Amino acid sequence: MPQFRFTGKTKQGKTVLREFEAPSKKSAKERVQKLATTRSLKVESIDEKKRYLYKVRKNGSGPIEGEQQAYSAEDVEHALVKMGYRVDYVRKKWFDFKGMVPRDEIVTFIRLSADLLRQGLPFDQILTLLYEDTTNRSMKEVIRTIQKDLRDGKEGSEVYGKHKDIFGKFAAYMLGVASTSGNMASVFESTAKFVERDADFKKNLRRSLFMPTFTLLAVLATLLFFVGYVFPITAEMFLEFDIQLPPLTANALDISNWLQANWIAVTLAHILPFVFLFLMWKNKKGRLIIDKYLIKLPVIGELLHKTSIEIFSRVFHTLYSGSGQNIEVIRIAAEACRNTYIEKQIKDIAIRRMLEDGAGLIEALEATQVFPKSALSRFRLGAESGSLKENSGQLADYYEKQTTYKMESVINWINLFINFIIFIALIYITIVSSEAAIIKPDYGSGGSGYGLGG
Repeated sequence: MPQFRFTGKTKQGKTVLREFEAPSKKSAKERVQKLATTRSLKVESIDEKKRYLYKVRKNGSGPIEGEQQAYSAEDVEHALVKMGYRVDYVRKKWFDFKGMVPRDEIVTFIRLSADLLRQGLPFDQILTLLYEDTTNRSMKEVIRTIQKDLRDGKEGSEVYGKHKDIFGKFAAYMLGVASTSGNMASVFESTAKFVERDADFKKNLRRSLFMPTFTLLAVLATLLFFVGYVFPITAEMFLEFDIQLPPLTANALDISNWLQANWIAVTLAHILPFVFLFLMWKNKKGRLIIDKYLIKLPVIGELLHKTSIEIFSRVFHTLYSGSGQNIEVIRIAAEACRNTYIEKQIKDIAIRRMLEDGAGLIEALEATQVFPKSALSRFRLGAESGSLKENSGQLADYYEKQTTYKMESVINWINLFINFIIFIALIYITIVSSEAAIIKPDYGSGGSGYGLGG
């Protein structure tokens, strides 16, 4: 998270200097303005920590180049001079692209932390090892920030909460809990299991949906290019001789002419649906609508639905204390389930009924109408036998195995469908090309016709 420094003065002329973190420059200004209003301070400057490049010399040695984070070039220069260096220059690094943190880096960080904690290694040493081992700049900064904050005595929720956009809401919450729990290794192990399963599901989802979609679009683009551009160059040559074209060739030429006349509408018809879905996905209400109907799609919808319930059950199993209503546990499990519609139903219906009407957990979950009968029966059995925690874990394991097997089956069927489409496209292109190749102009009669050359 970006770091800022606020400089101001009190009414008595005393300088106030404070460092803090904020998600953006706008948010930092709002926080400073609120502080200035409540404390009657005069704001002098709000500086964001940036990266600066420098070149220095010492004791007649050659130039030394490097980079340093600071709030201003003057701060860097002052620190270097204080260390005995002669400064050639200090300038701002304008392009400081760090890159995203790959999901594999997050999985590795949590899994290795869990394994090393189980071996009894101090967490501070684990962070040092992970910092030195990772090659991703953004992940390095995250680890360094975590290590610094923990050394400064900050609460775990604050330390990991600022990185929830990287770790995810649930993982960040769990890692925060781990730092204050009596069994840190166990909490990290549960979190590692969750992020590994989450990463595996996303990888399979890309295999089953995204890659086949790109393949299908590529085939469609190739077919349109052939029919709309390549084929007409050959076919229209025969029209100059007033030759009657074979039916499939003539039909392809008609389609080509239509595509050329309406290419703008065709292009928009292919692009606008994706733009519309993207904008809906980014909009809170739009995402809610998409998630609601996504779980109702044939085949893939059931997989997504059961995976969300699996995640809910696994998080519930991890956090459930076995006493009381565990409202906070249900809320966190709902937020982790990766479907905004299911999350909304649980928060707005289940939790509200439990708080306002005193309803039991099973009754409240049933009222949401988002839990399959098998999940509800498992929760009910656990509640009646006093083993709700164990049953929710068993349900998560059951759905994990079921969705994994079904996902493999879906991927195989989708790949078969894509291969069939490619096969049909190739046959169409081959037949149309063959028809054009066997057309023989009848120069003698001056009429039209087609036939085999010989």
